[in-house]
This record gives sequence, structure tokens and C-alpha cells, in this order.
Amino acid sequence: MAEVIHIMEIKIINQDEKKFFNDFMAWGPKGHVLQSYEWGEVKRHTGWEPIRLLVMDEGKPKAGISILKRKLPIPGFNKCIFYAPRGPVADYTDKDTLRFLFAKIKSMAKQHGAILLKIDPDIKAPNDEVVKNLRSLGFNLIDSGKDFDGVQPKFVFRLDISKPLEEIAADFHHKTRYNIRLAKRKGVTVKVGRREDLKPFYDILEETCIRDEFLVRSFDYFETLWDELVENGLARLFMAEYEGRYIAGTLAFIFGDKAWYIYGASSNEDRNVMPNYALQWAMIEWAKQNNCTMYDFRGVSGDLSPDNPLYGLYRFKKGFNGEFTEFIGEFDMPLSPFFYYLWVRVIPAYRKIRKDVVNFFRRAKKR
Repeated sequence: MAEVIHIMEIKIINQDEKKFFNDFMAWGPKGHVLQSYEWGEVKRHTGWEPIRLLVMDEGKPKAGISILKRKLPIPGFNKCIFYAPRGPVADYTDKDTLRFLFAKIKSMAKQHGAILLKIDPDIKAPNDEVVKNLRSLGFNLIDSGKDFDGVQPKFVFRLDISKPLEEIAADFHHKTRYNIRLAKRKGVTVKVGRREDLKPFYDILEETCIRDEFLVRSFDYFETLWDELVENGLARLFMAEYEGRYIAGTLAFIFGDKAWYIYGASSNEDRNVMPNYALQWAMIEWAKQNNCTMYDFRGVSGDLSPDNPLYGLYRFKKGFNGEFTEFIGEFDMPLSPFFYYLWVRVIPAYRKIRKDVVNFFRRAKKR
């Protein structure tokens, strides 16, 4: 019998094919909300241009990627970067499909003037086979450290929520269960946020950022998240209320059978009534109601020493008995050696200076 040869094709996705694209990106191998059509639209509002591709085999999608293109402010040069957050959505052991996909992207990158393609796959470490495959396709593994130096968190907590809610709660640390009950006993209620609740949430988020010394995007960005994700059923705002006031809030994403805790905000006041525990439980309940099997608490530090300033975040999330998960990391495919050198050496130094300056003025404002 003659061998059947499948001829793969690349398909560029347009707006009319959003549902077709999302159906694969949500349920395909390693599907992720950051590879959704809507996430590309969110990033479009912040200066990125989404490029969406599917590898088609006999009319069916076999792999997909949502690339974010960002022009670089280099006078006299038409240069940009390609970045596919948590992409591609593919079987990373299928080298033929990956080779075909990345060859097409490299050809496209020349037309756009891309200096690199960055990916950070949703794949647990260790996975020597996948790392070897990516290296053989021209990628370099980037060391992003143990804290939050990478574009996406390298370390997270993930909770299997395929079991009944009662069993999920029974596996929590006893102190976590106690704090969930305490919040309810103290009168903390969690409600689904409406559009008008976005500003109170943002105000509390700014308060959180000053306290914990990290950066936050503009309010316009959160309005975009609402328009592109909440309105399309890919996100939900949760607000914790106590004595007639909002004291905490969270924003969670959902895609396929997975949910992610993305943003959390808490007031400096009334933290003793444990609103953050009530919010996490409400989000887990919501994820279960939507038939999710995985709930992602997102980033923690990979340095688990109690002396680490970020240890409190680890301890809080660990109390929900999720699995401490390390991803295989960030990978760069250099496409222009000189400009890639500028990207990995010069720009990070600028970012560090900018962060230090911003934190200095925030501390001054706090005093």
C-alpha cells in the first residue's frame, strides 16, 4: 500500500474566523487564554499587532499560534519583535509540525523585520525532550531567574479542580479553610463585579501596588480587559464587600477548561477579615461551575526560602494545596544577531533603571 503523505498548510486567521481559531486554541494541546483571539485584541490597544496562524492538515487545525508583533523605536530601521505568550498551541513532541510552523514564521519574520521570536510554552519542567526539540529548531533557552524577571511567571501554583468542591476544600490547609469560614462569619460577601465596579477595583489595586512596590498598568488597560475579555465571557471581576465598602477584588480569566487568577487587590484596611481567602474560594467555585478542571493561582517565586520577601505570597497560595509548578522557561529564536544583542543586553539595563526610579517615587509618595 502506498504511503499517504499529508501536506500541511499555513492559514492566516482573520476576524471572521475568530470562533474557529478559539475552538482550537482553547482545546488544542497546551491551549491557553494568552493565545486566544481576544488577548491579541487586548494587546493591540497597547501597541502590539496580533498575527494569528493555524497549521492545517487535511482541513483540520494541527497547531496554532497567536504572535504579538511590537515595533522597536530604532531610528532608520524597520525592526520589531515577535512574541507568542504561552504559545504555540501544539504537540511539542511533533517535530515535523513544529518545524513547518516555525519555518513559516521565520519567512514571515523577514518580511516584518523581526529580530527574534520569543515563546514561553505552557509545559512543566523538567522536559528534556521538548527542550531538545526546541533547541534543534533554533531556539535558545533564556534564564529568567527565580522571581518575576521573565515575561510570564516561571513558577506557579496549579490546582486540580476535577474533583467535587467538597473534596477540593477538604484538601486545603486547615488554616486556609478556617480563614474562608472566618471571612464569611465576619460578614465579607463576594459579588460579581459590574462595569461600574472597575474603578473601585483599580483604586484598591493602586493601593496594593504602593504597599507592595510593583508597577500597575493604566486604568484604560483594565477598561480594555473588560471590553475584550469580560464582555466576551473570558474573564470575570470579583469584589469583596465588608460593612458596605469594597475592601478587595480580583480579576480571573477563563478559556476552555482552565481558569487563571490574574490580578488581585486588597485595601490596607480590614485585612484581618480575610477577604482574599473568600475571593479565591469564589473564583474556584466559578471555575467549577464552568466545568474547568484546572485553576491556576499564577506566579510565585522559585526561591522558597522563608527569608525571601515573596515568601508570603507562596505561603498564601500553598495553603490551597495546589501543585507547585515550574515551566520549562523562555526560548528565543534570534533572527538578527546585532539587534538581538541590543535586546538582551541594553534594553534590560534600561528597564531596571526605570523600575528603580518608579519605585523610588512611589516610596516617596507613601511617606
